[in-house]
Amino acid sequence: MTSRYADMFGSRARDGEGALGIFTMLGDPDPGSCLACLDAIVAGGADMVEVGIPFSDPIADGPVIQAAAERALRAGVRTADCLEMIADFRQRHPTVPLGVLTYANLVVARGIDAFCQQLADAGGDSLLIADVPSIEVGPYAAAARRAALDLVMIAATNTPGATLQRIAAAGSGYTYCVARAGVTGADREVHFNGHPALFAALAAAGAPPPSWGSVSPRPTTFARRSIRARPG
Repeated sequence: MTSRYADMFGSRARDGEGALGIFTMLGDPDPGSCLACLDAIVAGGADMVEVGIPFSDPIADGPVIQAAAERALRAGVRTADCLEMIADFRQRHPTVPLGVLTYANLVVARGIDAFCQQLADAGGDSLLIADVPSIEVGPYAAAARRAALDLVMIAATNTPGATLQRIAAAGSGYTYCVARAGVTGADREVHFNGHPALFAALAAAGAPPPSWGSVSPRPTTFARRSIRARPG
């Protein structure tokens, strides 16, 4: 776990609280506005920030994030611009953990090692690749380790036990626990059923701290539950 995640989770644990992470799409609707949004996210109390790189063919993102990616792509935002925005964020927020959630195409296009190193050099702390299953994550995990990045893995309440073992072995930083079936942002209500058993199984496997991951069209739900992580 990078020092920023360790420090943040340790601080929240000492306060007896979970951690709140907020996601936003880099470059939406343009780089300048996005940087202002990131500042507002931190000022609003986010303990950690997760950002997306706009991509034309997401498979895990629902209509809310897809629309954000389309706006960023129309503004001409590309991966290099996103790395520059991450570097800008890091200069102004040196202690806030920042992770990227993206897709394998964008990582492979730059070279797995090159992408991981460029993300680390920009000030990123973690990488989550939404469309790489745990059985194929080896090259990405190795490249992340070489760049001193955390590789965040995804788990769900119906993930088999053998897969949870692989997730625990490959992941670091935190474990992204899907709040419900389907793409993000498709329903108004988010229900957290079955997660106590999932969290117990992850803890038994030695996985990084679990977080709930979801996106809701309702701002109040998003603010409370977008990513709620509790150490241990």
